[in-house]
Amino acid sequence: MPFPSRWGIHAEIAGRPMVLGELIINSIIANRVMGTVNFRGNLIPINGYWNEIAKQIDFDSPYATYSGNLTMFDDPTTRIRHLVLSGRVTMKPPSLLAGRNGTWVATTDTSLTGPPVSSSDLPPVGVFLTSNILHSGLGR
Repeated sequence: MPFPSRWGIHAEIAGRPMVLGELIINSIIANRVMGTVNFRGNLIPINGYWNEIAKQIDFDSPYATYSGNLTMFDDPTTRIRHLVLSGRVTMKPPSLLAGRNGTWVATTDTSLTGPPVSSSDLPPVGVFLTSNILHSGLGR
């Protein structure tokens, strides 16, 4: 898991698309994740845990709890590694959607510096949506 890193993020709560935004992972120290999520220009702190062996992340903001897994998709032709975090989100008070569940996907990419790790499957469509967020500045 790269850090510091900037990810495009998209969530659906109770089957409804929510806002697009930006996830910043500032640090991972002793498996502890610290950063921010930015929806509509509001920086919201996040804190959580990263399990390197399971490739699993769990973090909380004041409004939601996120859990997910990391997958990688390498494109040897363009020498890009797409990193995808995806999983479940549960809204919590003081959010108006407290108690509602949904899904989230966040993506970033890095240069592929070694041999491909995974290039057999196409990434989920959310990769392209959240990649647009990163490269067009929509999450800011």
